[in-house]
Parts: sequence; C-alpha cells; structure tokens
Amino acid sequence: MIALIDYGAGNLHSVANALQAAGASDLAITADPDAVRRADRIVLPGVGAFAACMNGLTAIPGMVEAMRERALDGGVPFLGVCVGMQLLATTGEEFGTHAGLGWIAGSVRRLPASPGITVPHMGWNDVVPARAHPLLVPGEAYFLHSYAFDGDHVLATTDHGGAVTAAIGRDNLLGVQFHPEKSQRYGIALLERFLEWRP
Repeated sequence: MIALIDYGAGNLHSVANALQAAGASDLAITADPDAVRRADRIVLPGVGAFAACMNGLTAIPGMVEAMRERALDGGVPFLGVCVGMQLLATTGEEFGTHAGLGWIAGSVRRLPASPGITVPHMGWNDVVPARAHPLLVPGEAYFLHSYAFDGDHVLATTDHGGAVTAAIGRDNLLGVQFHPEKSQRYGIALLERFLEWRP
C-alpha cells in the first residue's frame, strides 16, 4: 500500500492522480498514522509555506513519529514532492527560521533575485543529475518555488541564475523540488520508477 499523506497540502489530489497514472493501484490518501505504519511506500506532497506545511504535519497526532518509524527505521521508499521535499531539511527560512523533519541536513532558503532572474522560479527547466541514482534521469520538469534546499545529499540540480537544488536523497529517501504531477511524461516516468524502487 502506498500512503499519500493528507495534511492539508494543496497538491494532494493531483499527486494522487499522477501516481495512479503511473500504475499505483493500492493508493491510500490518509491522515492515519497507523496506515502509514503499514505502508510499503510513502509520499509526502506539499505546496505553500514551509512553516504552514510543517505545522499541518505536526498537528496530526503521531504522524511524524509514524513516518519516522516506517521510512527512517523501516526503510520503505519515501518520496517528498516540492514542499514535501523541503520538509526533509533541518530548517526552513521562510517567514523566520523553522524546524523541519531533519532527515537530510540542510536549510531551505529564499532564491536570490538578480537581473533577468525572477522569483518564484516557475516553469519548465532542466533536471541535471549530480550523480547516478536509479530514479533520476536528465530531462525537463515543471518547477514552481521561491525557496530552495541548500545542504547535503543533493542528487540533481537545475539552473536558475546558478545551480538550484532539484532533488535530494539518501538511502530510501528521495525528495524532488519539481512537480512530477505537472511534468507530463518526465514526471510520470519518475513515479513509475518510484513504484518499482527497491532501495
């Protein structure tokens, strides 16, 4: 069973539709920590402000603990999407400094604006793997974000006035800054690989 965590994130149903298009047949949209503890895979979506998303997640009693037990201790494949990826970081610096899950060391910081470079970073852009990873291939994906991860375990970058983190991960954890659900064939193919992943 794939647990798609429902904590009030705005892209929940579009991510669910994309997972089903990729072949997910046993998908549970859930806010139940016990369901997460039974999951074979976990997907954490997210759009909006870092602190609001983190607060929504921690407001569900036992959810963070269940995610930790199943993903960090149990080793099941975990995918964070957009702010769901950013929440893996130690801290986020949107509207003050806020604690994240702390699963991958780093901080989420505002993208710098410069002449000809707009913030938010919005639209199609290249995904350039920084090293080999079974889920990530070169291609184009759809981005929409004003903050980006700065830290360890960067798996791919994109260019927006300089290198910007496009994906992070270690062991059984993967986070992508882009939106697979908006990235057409590239995004569906990534989700297909995630559904088959045996880290």
